[in-house]
Amino acid sequence: MQQLPDRPASRPARMMQWVARVAPHERRAVTLAFLCNFMLLGSYYILRPLRDTMATVFGADQQQILYTGTFIGTLIASPIYAALASRLKLARLLPGVFWFWLLNVLLFQLLFQFSPQSRWVAAAYFVWFSVVNLFMISVFWSLMVDLFTATQATRLFALIAAGGELGAIAGPLATRLLVARLRLGGLLLLAAAGLLLLILLLRLLIREKERLRQHGEEVQATTLEHGLRGHPLDGFTELFKSRYLMSQATFMLLMTWVNTVAYFLQTDLIARAFAAVEGRAQAIADIDLVVNVCSAVILLFGLGRLLQRSGVTAALLLNPVIMALAFLAVAISPSLFTIQAIQVARRVAQYAIARPSREICFTVVEQSSRYKAKNVIDTVVYRFGDLSSAWVLAGLRFAGFGMAGASALGIGASILWGAAARHLGRSYEKIRVDERAASGRGLIRGS
Repeated sequence: MQQLPDRPASRPARMMQWVARVAPHERRAVTLAFLCNFMLLGSYYILRPLRDTMATVFGADQQQILYTGTFIGTLIASPIYAALASRLKLARLLPGVFWFWLLNVLLFQLLFQFSPQSRWVAAAYFVWFSVVNLFMISVFWSLMVDLFTATQATRLFALIAAGGELGAIAGPLATRLLVARLRLGGLLLLAAAGLLLLILLLRLLIREKERLRQHGEEVQATTLEHGLRGHPLDGFTELFKSRYLMSQATFMLLMTWVNTVAYFLQTDLIARAFAAVEGRAQAIADIDLVVNVCSAVILLFGLGRLLQRSGVTAALLLNPVIMALAFLAVAISPSLFTIQAIQVARRVAQYAIARPSREICFTVVEQSSRYKAKNVIDTVVYRFGDLSSAWVLAGLRFAGFGMAGASALGIGASILWGAAARHLGRSYEKIRVDERAASGRGLIRGS
């Protein structure tokens, strides 16, 4: 049979090739992953400013109570998710959890309609979203590390993360433009529509993984047409048995300490600066917009090249260095402008550099750990970091240390975070060296 000449690559294909060297067989999966992340973070960033606004309604000086409720909720939800993963096919579980969250959004839309100023509804939404948002992100990236190999991830994860950041630009922009017209209830309906589109894209992506696997293309060898064996606490036992996963958990714990210090400083100052709830929501959405524009630029034009040239360790280390310098700036000049600047620096570093770099480190673990242990790290460990740092900050405030004490805590946590980042990066690189050596000897086993 005469072979037809290759068709010229389309403009999007040429763009993907230029940004991330996307191979022809990877284009459909990368495009679907890009769009999934766009819809995920687009919906997320409509819901997030409402969460932060609810924190100001409940009371800026009582956030440690909200963090306690969030940690308890996360501790309950994680084993439930693991139990479902052991009983349902992953191909059904992953879209199913998003259906459940969509129904939750519709329920809160009704609650806000009937009790818009209720402190208890505000607290319930804060706790619900603070539990669910980590699961949303964790579930999506569990699929990514179960779809792409470590070699592919180094090339592709920055581009996929950029899709999320573009969605994260659309979310705050929609909040900024529509909050006065739609009010809180209307924004929740808009987020629900985004989650519905995400579910449809997620199903297509799951089918694409199976198609690539059956055709023998480069992809993780695992299938989603089965549940994971074990019991609801497997994620915890896998975590404590593995030094590598413990280094992931330590990195996450210290990152959350840094995040919580910066978040407390932001919430306190915004509550003082803006009396109206809508004004606070707009101020928070403005920060989100600046962060996500900067993050998208870095992901599209910088991170992929940094990972390929300098390696994962350098990318992980960059975040703690930036935050140590940022907290030092706050200690010198504790103004609203400085706090907003530190939030921009922190979140750009986290979303554009730390997250995709950290997710790459999960491509070298077993499939069960990608869903169970990873979920424990992404949710329970994260929220334990929130809880512990929140109560430490409350103690510093009670003792009269105020902003200076919070800044000192942030600097110390950033230094420890840097040490954890170096250890995690070197552990990942050692595993990759060992895998390549085993592959050269024909000994490497399937993922």
